[in-house]
Amino acid sequence: MSPLPLLIDVRQLDVSYHSGGQANPAVRNLSFALAQGETVAIVGESGSGKSTLANAILGLLPDNARITDGALWVDGHDLTRASDRQKRQLRGRTIGLVPQDPMVSLNPTLRIGQQIAEAVILAKGRRYPGVDADVVELLQQVGIDKPVLRARQYPHELSGGMRQRVLIAIALAGNPRLIIADEPTSALDVTVQRKILDHLQRLVRERGISLLIITHDLGVATDRADRILVMKQGELVEQGPPRQILQAPRHDYTRALIAAAPAFARRREPLPSVPHIQAPILSLRNVAKTFSLPKVKDEAATFLALENLSLDVYPGQTLAIVGESGSGKSTALRIALGLEKPTRGRVLFEQQDVTDLSWRDFRPLRQRIQLVQQNPFAALDPRFTVFDSIVEPLVSFGRLKGAALEQAARELIDRVHLPVNFLDRLPRELSGGQCQRVAIARALALKPDLLLLDEPVSALDVSVQARILELLEELQREMGMAYVLVSHDLSVVANFAHRVLVLRQGQVVEQGSVEQIFSHPTHAYTRELIDAIPGRPRPPAEQPLRPYALAL
Repeated sequence: MSPLPLLIDVRQLDVSYHSGGQANPAVRNLSFALAQGETVAIVGESGSGKSTLANAILGLLPDNARITDGALWVDGHDLTRASDRQKRQLRGRTIGLVPQDPMVSLNPTLRIGQQIAEAVILAKGRRYPGVDADVVELLQQVGIDKPVLRARQYPHELSGGMRQRVLIAIALAGNPRLIIADEPTSALDVTVQRKILDHLQRLVRERGISLLIITHDLGVATDRADRILVMKQGELVEQGPPRQILQAPRHDYTRALIAAAPAFARRREPLPSVPHIQAPILSLRNVAKTFSLPKVKDEAATFLALENLSLDVYPGQTLAIVGESGSGKSTALRIALGLEKPTRGRVLFEQQDVTDLSWRDFRPLRQRIQLVQQNPFAALDPRFTVFDSIVEPLVSFGRLKGAALEQAARELIDRVHLPVNFLDRLPRELSGGQCQRVAIARALALKPDLLLLDEPVSALDVSVQARILELLEELQREMGMAYVLVSHDLSVVANFAHRVLVLRQGQVVEQGSVEQIFSHPTHAYTRELIDAIPGRPRPPAEQPLRPYALAL
């Protein structure tokens, strides 16, 4: 049987960024090939060169980047010598791109149909008569219901999963032979993530196209790829089939990535706690929340976000709230913080009813309840130095001033394992993980008893995730704080939480210990969420010899 033809052939490729007379290498001596119909995943952390490689293949390197050595062949064309016109002809027709963030990649002022039509016209010409029919057919192919209606909607009117499918439709418009998917599911719920990846794989199978997945999620890579390439600081350190990479990784960096990936981690021993003796620090009792909607003919005037939610959070323990987008997770956090009033039910803090407290009366409690938000860059004021950000709560509540304030900042930055000289830096001078440590230091400034963690590691690389979670565990052990963790990453929940509460469309479908929920889920929805975890061990008939387990 003759081998499949090569669609991509990269040989000893070097790519550098040039700035201020200096060349900074981003990709070094990289060689790999991708055959027609093959799925390859490139795995690595931020700065590993994954996106630079993808942009080189697409012919979209920025002006200050250039290929300094080696060869890059795409469908028989040498891109190191190709003109801009030749590169444009390859894009869309030979290579389609599914970018990471649909809200950034889609034009908010144009209807969905117009944006797909642009891609069709670029591929088939302005005089092509079947544009409208192709738009509807593409929407159907990517599994979007009511395609005629969706084509008339704007991006903000669609869910995250639907927007991601629209990007896939745009990538397919030119009937390409290769799709490059750049972190296509990093911000999506596990069930939506699985549907998107299932669909991409089905398209690969039906059309015989190739798929290049760029991801920091080893679980996604091992589930979906025929071959995995591991990159570190611009170099290819290892490649091979998923089974080989997981069972017998040859490079220390690959072993470190596997150890840091929550899907393959062994569950840590639960922290000692005695909830039956201790009283809960936070309780929600039969909480419901209804939001009013703008009046539209023949549509409901209200939306029920939460219904009969009851939960307890104990000192020294972590309660995880899981569920898909729209399940009510963030609404529950806002009610616990006193930012929303429940329509019905009671909120108790240390068994005192705080439901009806005014903003002024609730404010002293905010010294004891702090929030760590999802996006560390958005959570910090870009004009504030790290020092200003960390001491802001102490200044706001009039706790300290002068030398005592400076000493507190030094102690807090040390507590989250950052150098003291970082206090003079601005957020833009820090990495995502460093910014998240600053946000945690700020949340610790008032020595709270309860931390609310809203997707605290979803935007971070796996090794940075692992370090942030280890830091949070260490702080919980030392300070006895209670955590409420909201997360769509059930691998993180399985390795970090003590108890789990599963929300679906505002209702609790199940709650219990981590061991109980993950080992013996009683509700079909919980089983669906667990089954969708990337890298989850499958039954032997499905996926033999899975070397690591969500050990619970």
